[in-house]
Amino acid sequence: MICGKQAKRLLEGGLVGLGLLGVFGLCGCQVDVGGQTLPSPYYMQDDVQYFAPGPEFKLAREAAAMKQAAQQPPAPPRR
Repeated sequence: MICGKQAKRLLEGGLVGLGLLGVFGLCGCQVDVGGQTLPSPYYMQDDVQYFAPGPEFKLAREAAAMKQAAQQPPAPPRR
């Protein structure tokens, strides 16, 4: 049989547990999937990040300059 102090402690523990469960339930959880963090509590209000596609090769001008320099005949040696 449970006496008064034990019953009170059990009830308090149960209420604290329910309170913690409620707090964690309202917070939401985050999971990282494919570089996206889903779901967050504010995922419906987040702005969408868009990066316009650019050239695949970032050094196109440098490559063209090196190709042009390679096609030119070498300069005669200076004396």
